[in-house]
Amino acid sequence: MMKRLILPAETERMDEVLDFLNGELEERGCPMKTLAQISIAAEEIFVNIAHYAYAPDAGEAEITIEIEEKPLCAVIRFIDVGKAFNPLNKPDPDITLDVEEREIGGLGIYMVKKSMDEVSYARENGRNILEIRKRL
Repeated sequence: MMKRLILPAETERMDEVLDFLNGELEERGCPMKTLAQISIAAEEIFVNIAHYAYAPDAGEAEITIEIEEKPLCAVIRFIDVGKAFNPLNKPDPDITLDVEEREIGGLGIYMVKKSMDEVSYARENGRNILEIRKRL
């Protein structure tokens, strides 16, 4: 069964996003390490929506979570109707370079891609849909 949360895309609402996701994941006995990885990924994605999707205006974000049974997996979607943007198109940062030599930005989505089992993006009916999957 899918659960849904719709709220203003504002960084001040981050706690509500994490409470929503953590409540569902804890109910399913999600291991603490996995819970932490999902929380970090969710924070990165939601903050990006809050900062960039509607700038300089404001808008809403929709977050859905569904637990699939075989294999046991959390499927979380972040949906906004802001500017079209696929963060997965950005090349991964060269983490072999010194911090001073690296381009600014891009590290957060790189961490999301490395810590989740799958990350995908779609633009459908004027909506950005970023989906993360993590086995529990």
